[in-house]
Amino acid sequence: MTTAPTSAPRSGAAPAIAAILLISAAASLFLFWLIYIHPAAATSAQFAFLPALNAILNGLAAIALSIGYTFIRARQIRRHRAAMITAFVFSTLFLVSYILHHALHGDVRYPLHGAFRTFYLCLLASHILLAVVALPLVLITFFFSLSGRIPQHRKVARWTFPLWLYVSVTGVITFVMLRLAQG
Repeated sequence: MTTAPTSAPRSGAAPAIAAILLISAAASLFLFWLIYIHPAAATSAQFAFLPALNAILNGLAAIALSIGYTFIRARQIRRHRAAMITAFVFSTLFLVSYILHHALHGDVRYPLHGAFRTFYLCLLASHILLAVVALPLVLITFFFSLSGRIPQHRKVARWTFPLWLYVSVTGVITFVMLRLAQG
């Protein structure tokens, strides 16, 4: 007589997910410290191109995400994977450039007041909060995909994709709004 196991076998993903969550929390805290507490290293126009580069990288990530989505809908797995890795590379380059910009120049204030400022700040707040949520989701989604846990990948990707796309697109919009407000 055989007995059925009392619980399903564990996938072994828990330690990796815990590590991803810890790394994501540490990265978010570091960025908060860098932007809002740490004094800027330079007040000059040194590397003034970085905000524009950040917007370009965010835009390219959004395009790669959209292409990856169309590929997976067409069941073109290899092309989907290539597009998503491309989006990940663009987002990673964005993060490096973003850190460098804020280390050098600190936070940039929106100069206008009134309805545009309110809209900008609401959009920026949603962008920042969802970026904090998207970071571990992106890493977990990639972990599931690269480790062959496709059912888990699909479940998490349903949440990751719209958040990641929103963060990428709103990054471009906030850049454009800030540049227009600065004149």
